[in-house]
Amino acid sequence: MSTIQLRGPATGGWLRRLAGGDMLIRIAGGVLTLVVVVALAAPLLAPHDPNAVNILNALAGSSGAHLLGTDADGRDLMSRLIYGARSSLLGPALVVVMAGSAGTLLALVSVWFGGWTDELLSRLLDVLFALPGLLLAIVAAAVFGPGLIVCVIALTISYTPYMARLLRGPALKVRSQPYVAASELQGFSAPRIWLRHMLPALRPFIVAQAAIGFGYALIDLAALSFLGVGVQPPTADWGVLVSDGESSILRGAPQEALFAGILIVLTVVALNLIGERLAEPAERNVE
Repeated sequence: MSTIQLRGPATGGWLRRLAGGDMLIRIAGGVLTLVVVVALAAPLLAPHDPNAVNILNALAGSSGAHLLGTDADGRDLMSRLIYGARSSLLGPALVVVMAGSAGTLLALVSVWFGGWTDELLSRLLDVLFALPGLLLAIVAAAVFGPGLIVCVIALTISYTPYMARLLRGPALKVRSQPYVAASELQGFSAPRIWLRHMLPALRPFIVAQAAIGFGYALIDLAALSFLGVGVQPPTADWGVLVSDGESSILRGAPQEALFAGILIVLTVVALNLIGERLAEPAERNVE
């Protein structure tokens, strides 16, 4: 995952930069907005039931009834791609929210108390770093059974140390600021200082890394679904569609795997562009 250098407390420049950014960022934002809207409005946009099987119409090409054709079971490909956006975005969102929350809390606790607490948490993070996310998810699926929730929990455990380690440096800088020391001298509690002063200063780093981490999580969960331990068929998911469409490629019908793969790539690239651009103002602001 990408690292972020700390230079100063940005409180709003990162958001203004994104809203009024260059054309490439606007395109990336438009792609993400479109994907999210499609996922939320899937029942309204999908022309067919994504799980309706029609063997007589298997691997059909583009037509008026099926604009993107059908898969090997005769299911409408466009409908499955539209519904697939739901699980493809939900899983990474859960990973980012849970790992981001846990990582931020660990970073704040570590820099606030320091000493043996910092040392203990650092060693704990080192242990978690040794657990590859995909391998941990595969082992968890073997023990508890395959499924989205199992993979999300496994990846959350794997992603948490990255968030904590990346935020520790910025949090340490903010911890040393005079306004934090002044709040502490006034008798404010640690949670209040975190919420009112430290988290607003860390927000650009959290948001930027969350955007980048979302892309990584999307790829990992799609890979797990492709391997058969993530989202389970017949549920529509971009990773599942790539897996299901693999056998159809040699039969002259690559559209299922191709379209799902393109959607994954476009979404991840858009997330990375936005995450990297959000990180730029944060890199220049905290002294």
